[in-house]
Amino acid sequence: MRVCRSVVRAFWLVLLIATVSRADDKLPRWQFRLSFSKDVRAEPYSGRVVLYLSQTRPQPRERLSWFKPEILIGRDVTDWKPGEPLVIDSHKPDDVTTCPMPVDQLNLAGWKVQAVARFNSWVRKVGDGAGNGFSPTVVVPSDAGTIDLPITQLIPERQFPENNWCKLLRVRSKLLSEFHKRDVFVQAAVLLPASYHKQPERKYPVIFTIPGFGGTHFDGVQAEPISEQNEGGVEFIRLMLDPSCPLGHHVFADSANNGPWGTALVKEFIPELDKAFRTDARPQGRFLTGHSSGGWSSLWVMVSHSDDFAGTWSTAPDPVTFQDFQYINMYAAGENMYADRGGQRRPIARRGQEVLLWYRDFDVMEEALGPGGQLHSFEAAFSPRGADGKPVRVWNRKNGTVITEAAKTWESYDIRLVLERNWPTLGPKLRGKLHVHMGDLDTFYLEGATRLLGESLKKLDSDAVVEMHAGHNHGSILNPQLMGRLRAEMVAKYRSAK
Repeated sequence: MRVCRSVVRAFWLVLLIATVSRADDKLPRWQFRLSFSKDVRAEPYSGRVVLYLSQTRPQPRERLSWFKPEILIGRDVTDWKPGEPLVIDSHKPDDVTTCPMPVDQLNLAGWKVQAVARFNSWVRKVGDGAGNGFSPTVVVPSDAGTIDLPITQLIPERQFPENNWCKLLRVRSKLLSEFHKRDVFVQAAVLLPASYHKQPERKYPVIFTIPGFGGTHFDGVQAEPISEQNEGGVEFIRLMLDPSCPLGHHVFADSANNGPWGTALVKEFIPELDKAFRTDARPQGRFLTGHSSGGWSSLWVMVSHSDDFAGTWSTAPDPVTFQDFQYINMYAAGENMYADRGGQRRPIARRGQEVLLWYRDFDVMEEALGPGGQLHSFEAAFSPRGADGKPVRVWNRKNGTVITEAAKTWESYDIRLVLERNWPTLGPKLRGKLHVHMGDLDTFYLEGATRLLGESLKKLDSDAVVEMHAGHNHGSILNPQLMGRLRAEMVAKYRSAK
């Protein structure tokens, strides 16, 4: 039976290659000619250039979907000068990184195309990152030829809309600025409670919220105060922190690649917060929460700065142990990110039991865009810095093979292992402070790691709350019932400490 299957598989492979080759012979040869003038950028540019192609979006560079990214073509350039043409040739696929497949296998006729140069390497986003340059949208013709894509505009800086109830707190970090050799700021939206302006002598506890991947402090903007209704009349100052950085989501962890973000938060940002606003500056007055990457972050900050906060309420956190990294054991020899041990494709996202996205496809999309994606951000936060100055890669991007030796360097960020190995010291400090909630049908297959964390904490005789919510996915777990419960628990915790 195995021989028969091998023969059939080989036959279909040869047929597929032949079909693709015939299709390639018929595809027109397009050349995309990019340029920028001195009016857009005076100095030469080295970095990432991306072509966005779409059949649906008026400006292909905007609103890129994880689940339907369409076509991306990325290329690194060095010393690209103003006025100098840069040509990307559809029949030279080795010069570029393409999603979803090599560019010479794609029929681009009729697609809208737009070029983006990542002039501002400090922003994570490419297509709509402030300071990046972009071209007008052009429709790819059906015939072969040259398509001019002059980069004529820069994406404007987004202005924070402060009002009476929402303020921007932006603190220059000496630690991060020295690390990156440029000015770096820790920033957050600060939401004031309804009584803040009426009771000038009153001090307030603070909820620190860390958004998930892609979220920023702009997610916290509100024009009205949040109405607090609880038994004790407790009102909070609420912060929406900005976790974004050039390499993705820094998760407020001290990192060899991103810098000392956790220390900067606790040692530099919080003292300035306490000066600028009427906070209850005791550790008993500080509460952490976050979702997804923010859920991981809020849990990590609690564990790594256990004396500085009253507790964390984390929802749907990213993998809290890398023994189950979206069903992949990063520490086990022979693992592969793209295929399981049975050779089946690995999914990375689902709706119920229906696969929405495959691991390799998602990774290929990130590779086309360059640094700053979700998977890149894990390596940026957890890996050491390599000899090339970049985060050490933990899997081979061509075949998905996990590099076990590199993966083991992540152990110092494995929350489950950190707790197990340091429990005699951390256990007493974390009593009553750990609360983790996860849907058992998590969209991104994160529930397995949380289960393992719960099992470890139970063995350690911890009072931590680790709950699996039946039937809930990554988004539905954030329902009003759970959110109300978490807020009530924070209120009760604060009142017990007064």
